[in-house]
Amino acid sequence: MTQTNSLTLAEFFSLPEGDVIYELVNGQAVPKVSPKYFHSALQTALIILLRNWCKGKGRVGSEWAIVLQRQGKDWVPVPDVAYISYERLPASWRRNEACPVPPELVIEILSPNQSVQELETKAKDYMNAGVSQVWIVEPETQSIIVFSPGNLRQQYTNNELIVAPLLPGLLLTPQQIFTEAELT
Repeated sequence: MTQTNSLTLAEFFSLPEGDVIYELVNGQAVPKVSPKYFHSALQTALIILLRNWCKGKGRVGSEWAIVLQRQGKDWVPVPDVAYISYERLPASWRRNEACPVPPELVIEILSPNQSVQELETKAKDYMNAGVSQVWIVEPETQSIIVFSPGNLRQQYTNNELIVAPLLPGLLLTPQQIFTEAELT
């Protein structure tokens, strides 16, 4: 859907639902990349692993829109996976709408027609908008790039334990994730 006029947040959320998922970027409805098998398998694996870890702590969502600010404008990205604690969004919150607060963790999975640089820029935008940690999953190299506060960037491969002090008790390696996705 191509827009010439800048959409407000309310106009964006009133767009008709369809088969294409849109993000609100600079007042425009921008379609997300259509996922392929590796993307789907990794997204499923991450949801399983994170849900097992976060029981009683928070919620995990896939393709769940988040209302944020980017460069002073409304921004509604739709990350592949997000984790938000009950401290930020209480367990009692039960609405069928976009996430109203920044999550602790956002995960984006690199698609074949995306560049790492594109997702790294998006990761920085997430961090500036209040997301605590961002992971970029690279299917081809079976690695995960983690962005943490203070502009820290660390790449993990194989059996390296992903450092996530903001996510206490989460113990994952890229190998575990790619094995769960049956891509090793």
